[in-house]
Amino acid sequence: MITATYHKHILNFKQASGTSRGVLKTKETWFIKLSRDNKQGFGECGLFRGLSIDDTPNYEEKLKWVCQNINLGLVTLLAEMIHYPSIQFGLEQAFLSIDAKNPFELFPSDFTEGKQNISINGLIWMGDKSFMQQQIKDKLQQGFSTIKMKIGAIDFDTEINLLKSIRKEFSSKEITLRVDANGGFTPENALEKLNRLAELDIHSIEQPIKQGQWQETAALCENTPLPIALDEELIGVFTSEEKEKCIQTIKPQYIILKPSLVGGFKGSEEWISIAKKHNADNWITSALESNIGLNAIAQWTHILNTKLPQGLGTGSLFTNNFESPLEVLNGSLAYNPLKKWQFNLD
Repeated sequence: MITATYHKHILNFKQASGTSRGVLKTKETWFIKLSRDNKQGFGECGLFRGLSIDDTPNYEEKLKWVCQNINLGLVTLLAEMIHYPSIQFGLEQAFLSIDAKNPFELFPSDFTEGKQNISINGLIWMGDKSFMQQQIKDKLQQGFSTIKMKIGAIDFDTEINLLKSIRKEFSSKEITLRVDANGGFTPENALEKLNRLAELDIHSIEQPIKQGQWQETAALCENTPLPIALDEELIGVFTSEEKEKCIQTIKPQYIILKPSLVGGFKGSEEWISIAKKHNADNWITSALESNIGLNAIAQWTHILNTKLPQGLGTGSLFTNNFESPLEVLNGSLAYNPLKKWQFNLD
């Protein structure tokens, strides 16, 4: 018999972080803790208020129900929680964790042995020009060769000039530039903006217009001068049939998967296989989870053998994150098996 409890944890940002959804100072997250005999397992339900489809008033009730009914087993619980992707993800982690030799080693590999690292992009948060410039400088000094800049917060011309300043110093062979519009363009102005971005050898743009506009996004993907990656578009699409219809209609160049937002490993793997059928590549992104969720995503990402730089966080944004073996080394995420976890829910 397994017993289960759930726990809330508020992560505090070291520095208020600007996104298209406003400035974030804290991030709420939840944990599921499983116990069986003398073993424990942990999973993070990375609820993202304002973005997650499962940001509902009865979220905690659902967690309570899951914990009371934990012995229904993972398959049944995942089906029951289809509209709660972050809970699905927490459950997957917790069951893998309790069955593992080490509760924090869900997918043993060369990554968890410290032999291989995962190439990641350096993320530039929105803010005023000097703040963004400083971040760009820092990321380049830290050895990142792929930089992702969130755009849409300040004037577009200023953002173009920031990107131009990187391009003046570094060609696309030296630094790969990705941009994320978070749905900030309109169907009317998107193509003109994409043309201006394309002049700067941009690798790809995430979610140029708001999700839910399939025909407009399909037209953009057909006529775009630079590859388009779907991100928010995948949130709230639950069944295989809906996923197939989404990809078939829009025909994106890439999809971006946040396991907390699209149904964990199982939900993400279904998206990946559908996208591959339609020649769309992918990369994986974390969604401001603590190091527990980030660790799970990183270990799973490594076994996918994806060659592109991933969008994984570095665990360094919060003042009260959990100490973990995750480290950032020269533009990549590494796992140092000599470092110990410090994780306590009490």
